[in-house]
Amino acid sequence: MFWLDRIFNEAQDALKDKIAQGETLLIRDEKTASGRVHVGSLRALALHASLAERFSEAEIPHTFKYEINDYDVMDGLPVYLDKAVYEQHMGKILYYVPSPDGSDKNFADYFGDEYRGVIEEIGYHPEFYKSSDLYLTGKMDEAITLTLNHADVIRKIYKKVSGSVRPDNWHPLFVVCEKCGKVGTTRVNGFDGKEVQYTCETNAVQWAVGCGYTGSLSPYKGKGKLPWKVEWAAKWLALGVDVEGAGKDHYSKGGARDVAEHISREVFNYEPPFGVANEFFLVGGKKMSSSKGAGSSAREIANLVPPHILRLALLQKDINKQTNFDPSGDTIPLLFDQYETLAENYWQGHEDDASRLFLFIHSKEDAHLFVPRFLPKFSTVAFLVQMPHLNLEEEIERLKGAVLTDDDKKELALREKYAKQWLEGADEKYIFELQTTTPEATKSFSSQQKEVLKKVLEYIEENENLDGQDLHTALHEIRKESGIEAKDFFGALYMSFLNKTSGPKVGWFLSVLDRNYLLNRLREVSQ
Repeated sequence: MFWLDRIFNEAQDALKDKIAQGETLLIRDEKTASGRVHVGSLRALALHASLAERFSEAEIPHTFKYEINDYDVMDGLPVYLDKAVYEQHMGKILYYVPSPDGSDKNFADYFGDEYRGVIEEIGYHPEFYKSSDLYLTGKMDEAITLTLNHADVIRKIYKKVSGSVRPDNWHPLFVVCEKCGKVGTTRVNGFDGKEVQYTCETNAVQWAVGCGYTGSLSPYKGKGKLPWKVEWAAKWLALGVDVEGAGKDHYSKGGARDVAEHISREVFNYEPPFGVANEFFLVGGKKMSSSKGAGSSAREIANLVPPHILRLALLQKDINKQTNFDPSGDTIPLLFDQYETLAENYWQGHEDDASRLFLFIHSKEDAHLFVPRFLPKFSTVAFLVQMPHLNLEEEIERLKGAVLTDDDKKELALREKYAKQWLEGADEKYIFELQTTTPEATKSFSSQQKEVLKKVLEYIEENENLDGQDLHTALHEIRKESGIEAKDFFGALYMSFLNKTSGPKVGWFLSVLDRNYLLNRLREVSQ
């Protein structure tokens, strides 16, 4: 069973009573706009967005809301920001921190808008809102009151569930300091039912300095800010969330989800939403951080591949399996190859997991991509665009064995665009250049290598018109008959023309070379 269908079935079972009553379910996800949002955040987004699409397929009423969290505390300084400018804002709520270039209302809008653009570009269209909408309008006030009135219960939950001990006078709330505007440095030490008493401590945290002010204020309408484990549960209550998962790091025993679920039940009297953990989406084998500026941003990765290929990268593996995206390696060529396999399977009418995946990697805007068309291998296109003597369209038409249709040409143009982009940052081993002079390394070819290259030369001399597949087959037969090791044989061929020991499919590669150039080089290296 396709993993999304499995999770949908689990959600449907968990929410069967609400579904039977015809209630409109709420699916929610969020991301804090503390800097350029890393691409890893798209994994959870894709899970929730795809579940929403699956609910639509099943005609179950629902709403999918996505929160850009602009009411979190600035507790990390991304490396690409001017420390001299932003150090003074550490400890403030992102909503009140200025935009890096003044183009947006605030810091969170600046980075949140970029991320929202990526989400919509890849075909997901949730109802966007901001956490400031919840705090400033008072929608979090009920939860804040319950939190303050049950501070002792929350302290017990922290200790029982996560082993975290809070002092008896600890209150799970921060406030906006009336003097310096910082939040992360404040400590609430009392609540009289209307106002909280607090101190903005100078040494409360390592990443911000408080002003030392002591005062009291009403914690409502955005003046108070819940710590995030409490806040998570509070948002479920405030919005009436039915479905919301998170990254696997939040699902560990005693972790954030565990704490939030206990608070939701024991303090807010709200049954936690159905949710599953999603594994990490790594870039180059590393996990990223928005607030620290580490890793590739969602915008940067979205620029490297078309939307349906990015959705494939996000959804290709079961959501509980880790996936890795290596921009400079073979990730992008392999994704295009996988897409080709999925498309052919779908066009042949198979009803299986692969066809289900093919459906969900396309958005409503992708209707044109369901049309059968010729899909040239991405690696082939990437090689051809490096060969200035070749006409890309003519070579692809030759590979197809028929005239390219308009749909074929559009697909080719798309692959040409992204192949050129990929090559700009690809590993050196994927960069090919025909050698105008004979590489120095060919002088060290063994006698066995020279003998087998003579046989290749003889075959090409005897065949005026080279067919890539026929030549490929012939080369393998020549190698077997000679008894030479594959790496020595193919390595010698690639070295002769590319000064590398590997390259594209060898028969096709040699068949597209200028005949005189091909013959002359083989004569020289086989001497």
